[in-house]
Amino acid sequence: MRRSPAFAKLRRGKQTAATAKMKIVIIGAGGRLGAALMREYRRKFEVTGFDHAQLDLANRDQIRERVGTASFDVLINAAAFTNVDLCETQRDRAFHINAEAPRMLAEICRDKDAKLIHFSTDYVFDGKKREAYTEEDEANPISVYGESKRAGEENVLAVKGRHLVVRVSWVFGPDRPSFIDGLIKRAQENEHVDAIADKFSTPTYTLDIASMLPRFFKGVAVAGVTDPDYRARHYSGILHFANTDECSWQEYGQWALDCCRTFGVPIKAKTVGALELKDMTRLHRGDGGQANWVARRPVYSVLSSARYTELTGASPRAWRDAVADYIKRSYSKK
Repeated sequence: MRRSPAFAKLRRGKQTAATAKMKIVIIGAGGRLGAALMREYRRKFEVTGFDHAQLDLANRDQIRERVGTASFDVLINAAAFTNVDLCETQRDRAFHINAEAPRMLAEICRDKDAKLIHFSTDYVFDGKKREAYTEEDEANPISVYGESKRAGEENVLAVKGRHLVVRVSWVFGPDRPSFIDGLIKRAQENEHVDAIADKFSTPTYTLDIASMLPRFFKGVAVAGVTDPDYRARHYSGILHFANTDECSWQEYGQWALDCCRTFGVPIKAKTVGALELKDMTRLHRGDGGQANWVARRPVYSVLSSARYTELTGASPRAWRDAVADYIKRSYSKK
């Protein structure tokens, strides 16, 4: 049955009103991902953010007081205890923040009839597979960080509600330094830089995460989608999202330097040398410094975004395109 132009206009009006009224709370608003979500969503939704100073997920009373009394339709948890090595010696804190707090957040969302979107990690896998991990693959973490994040996933999904756990990998973006920023900094200061050549995953751009996530907000209009029963809005469970293709740290770093030259970013180093995992006793931090490597990392942790594409009809862009976009936006003077 054909709809009249007046009906279509009314429908668009209702969608716009629903979008304007949607209330979102973002935990981890001062982090690399949370800050990107805050910036991108402020223009579209009514957004409240809590950074670590405002909300410590290790403090249950703060969670009850600040999240439990807030009004929202969607709660996004982009906060975690992410220091992989420190988790090894602070196991209790890791599980309080990464496992127990998400359970509390899911319970609060259940009681408010709200949706929780909780971010997790590729580190829930052991890295023994040599093709992209799907949501059906068994999690088998090999570090305390990975164990605590896997426990958080299970705790969230055990609570009644349509909660979504989104696993991401090698997250980079403009709000806090990551591997790519540390490597560029070292390349600007030194003629020789190196990175691990036998560890593989996929860089994932925070702006791409921010762009895709509203597809899973109930009642939000999505460009090009007119079906009111659009599957992604109602999806719950685990979802992988990463930019497509895969690379090693060395390949990631080399592409970053190539992009710097393309966009006129001054650097001294032209190539990225190869390091091997078996020879490593220390690991480069995201800021370009050095830190003792205590925890085990999965050698291969590429995430398949096939389910995301099936649900939404959209494919993430390739990691090389995303990195080029980031460097052009954040470093280029052109």
